[in-house]
Amino acid sequence: MNQTQQSDRARRIVVALAVVGAVVAALFGSGVFGGVSIADAAGGAFAADATVLAPAGLAFVIWSVIYLGLLGYALWQLLPGQAAKPLHRTVGYGVAASAVLNAAWIACVQAWRIAESFVLIVILLGVLLVTFVRVCRRSRRGTLAELVLVDGMIGLYLGWVTVASAANLAAWLADIGLGAWAGESSVPGVITLIVVGLIAVFTAWRGGRLAPAIATGWGLAWIAVGRWSGEPEAPVVATVAVSLAVVVLAVAVSRLRARVTESPGRERLSSPSVG
Repeated sequence: MNQTQQSDRARRIVVALAVVGAVVAALFGSGVFGGVSIADAAGGAFAADATVLAPAGLAFVIWSVIYLGLLGYALWQLLPGQAAKPLHRTVGYGVAASAVLNAAWIACVQAWRIAESFVLIVILLGVLLVTFVRVCRRSRRGTLAELVLVDGMIGLYLGWVTVASAANLAAWLADIGLGAWAGESSVPGVITLIVVGLIAVFTAWRGGRLAPAIATGWGLAWIAVGRWSGEPEAPVVATVAVSLAVVVLAVAVSRLRARVTESPGRERLSSPSVG
């Protein structure tokens, strides 16, 4: 086994172990293994009614899809035929790092370390952005497995963490006593949502893929549900969240159509001429 093969083997093992660790941490964080659920941890700082940017409870079912995608990717990249694929060499360690950060985030929340959890989720967002940009550098259309387990999984992960970062910021600032984040004041929430929207628009414009926009739109929609139907009520925040969700999805669809339209031409230009 040469050095390249050893590196590929090490990467595949690291990815698999990191993902398994993240799933175990998630089960602990959901209360399955005796831990406190995230909604109840840290004094309820992440509950659906804790802050002006807290998504309503059903929003978090997206984590089940993300974890299934992570497990699927971890198993797929272990297959012998995938060992030396350039795609895995490009994104493998990014996926592993995101899984480790995710597990560390859960541990921080369980330990009531909300400030540290915000730092971790910002780093996680950065890792996912870099990994997603690498995914988007592929010059060809991917296989079904690539589209689902790489473009789809990383895209959903990125889109959701973009929204979750804003919710985490609100949870931290409310925990340290800034009442505007826990009350009905709209200004801080609106400003933060605009930042989220800018990140999501960049992702949609850069990647031309639907998954990140779908996850971001999902999170924003559930923030709107929480602010229209629950406490703290903040109709302005809800309206801005819905508007941003529509904009992000529109940009993503537009860029996807442009990418699909341009791809055949690029493929013809890149293929050798005959005769």
